[in-house]
Amino acid sequence: MNELDLVINGGTYFDGTGAPGVVANVGVRDGRVAAVSPSPLPVGPGTRVVDAAGQWVMPGFVDAHTHYDAELQVAPGLNESVRHGVTTVLVGNCSLSTVYSSPLDIADLFSRVEALPRTHVLSSLEDAKTWSTPQGWVDALEALPLGPNVASFLGHSDVRASVMGMGRSTDPAQKATRGEQAEIERRLEDALDAGFLGISTMTNPWDKLDGDRYRSRSLPSTYSSWKEFRGLSRVLRRRDRVLQGVPNLNKKYDIAFYLATSTGLGRKPLRVSLLAAADTKAEPWVQRIFEPLALLANKIGRGRFTWQHLPTTFRVWADGIDLVVFEEFGSGREALHLREEMGRNELLRDEAYRRWFRRDFDKRFSPRVWHRDFDDAEITECPDPALVGMMIGDVARQRGLHPVDCYLDLVVEHGTGLRWKTNIANTRPEVQDALINRYGITIGFSDAGAHLRNMAFYNFGIRLLNRVHQAQSGRKPFMSVEKAIFKLTGELGDFYGIDAGHIRLGDRADIVVVDPAGLSDEVDSYHEALMPAFGNISRMVNRNDAAVSATVVSGEVVFERGDFVEGYGRTLGTGRFLRAGERRGTVTPVRRAEPAVAQ
Repeated sequence: MNELDLVINGGTYFDGTGAPGVVANVGVRDGRVAAVSPSPLPVGPGTRVVDAAGQWVMPGFVDAHTHYDAELQVAPGLNESVRHGVTTVLVGNCSLSTVYSSPLDIADLFSRVEALPRTHVLSSLEDAKTWSTPQGWVDALEALPLGPNVASFLGHSDVRASVMGMGRSTDPAQKATRGEQAEIERRLEDALDAGFLGISTMTNPWDKLDGDRYRSRSLPSTYSSWKEFRGLSRVLRRRDRVLQGVPNLNKKYDIAFYLATSTGLGRKPLRVSLLAAADTKAEPWVQRIFEPLALLANKIGRGRFTWQHLPTTFRVWADGIDLVVFEEFGSGREALHLREEMGRNELLRDEAYRRWFRRDFDKRFSPRVWHRDFDDAEITECPDPALVGMMIGDVARQRGLHPVDCYLDLVVEHGTGLRWKTNIANTRPEVQDALINRYGITIGFSDAGAHLRNMAFYNFGIRLLNRVHQAQSGRKPFMSVEKAIFKLTGELGDFYGIDAGHIRLGDRADIVVVDPAGLSDEVDSYHEALMPAFGNISRMVNRNDAAVSATVVSGEVVFERGDFVEGYGRTLGTGRFLRAGERRGTVTPVRRAEPAVAQ
């Protein structure tokens, strides 16, 4: 018997299928799980041993909703996810990918929507983009010292802009011609041939372009006709791939399109993953509809429809008026359209603009994600220290002002020096516990790699395990540990059709060791960390190194007790591109290359 490369001793082993945990030793050879045994495994002179006594040994988490597309090119270790046990990420979400469009178009597509620094998105793509086809993108990706495994959707906005041109693809008077639609579908076929999971679409008009050329137009995918969407769905259905979508939040009835297109009455069902199942503060009744709609599509319509759900409180931070959810109302979009602080301040002082903002704020029945409640808007940083810790609503009462006027005054006074936070969704624990157990709910929507100054859900898996563990230790349990692990791993790998989320015998050894003694409310805290690949911008991150003992990718321990191994993401590459429908246990040997990128 050949020597094992790695042995993880004495942990409670979960294979990612939802089966209960058992105390076992796990042996790894050539990147795959080679032994799972209650008896001691042989250890040779070259065997790495990890002591996991009292800890949970499980498949690495699958993050189904990230926007790492640009960051991958300059920091392929994706350290902020891997340190929290994520070993597989999905990119190309929300109609955005970096496959077909020019670097300039990609920067305009990504930067404002995902709150990323445009100059760095543009420069990273200008330096890296050597490809013009999906296979070229895959080849370039696999030449990088990837940390985790990566699977990808093709972004509909990306391919549509590349075929029609950014101007025509975002002009409401223009529709794709028959030839253009055929070309979009042909390019999708090429992506599926290269192993992409499917296509991601966007029908919500709130997300806007950055840059000067077409600034504040909605994303190209939103201008598509239903005929164009149906053509894409036909390709996916024939190839048994996945449609990822974001519905129009102004006209929620277009959710019916996604439900209907998933159905399999007299045809093959289509896997559809839609954003997002959440218990929003703005519309607390909405959380009741997700399960009935999924049941309707799947049980009656014989479909394969799922919702994406973030398993923690959806809390966002804002610098001044820079908050992505302000795109949902006209006066907010008007302010975000302006980039210069002087121009913004002039606008915010204007009485006509203030009346407009107040009207938007006071509307009670308009579509919304933001709850319009400045009593849930805590100031966390401000040049005036007396305001730190206060709610903007309280400041307004002190000053005898309408909350909107008080808020706009504060922005004019302090600009982006006014940092504040608010809770958007998933604030009621009992509803949160029930929602995640409902039919059709899958884990997603971490938005890792995006909104660098607004939100940080890189550790969504650890947060869910903390909730489950605390509930079992104290209040009424709402989910078993094995079910939580299944929802973070095997359920996602199975739905998206990728080889991820399991650590049975023969599976690729993507593993995380979690210490339940390290789970605490600290996992919900956010911290700041510099991002060298993007000019040392400070981004919001999570730190719970006491909870994650070790992360293993392709059988290689890459993170242990708070530290990455030497060369990780620079000269050491452990991850690979995961092709849709790939054979179970496919492994690319760990690469130890010459330095290629600065991390």
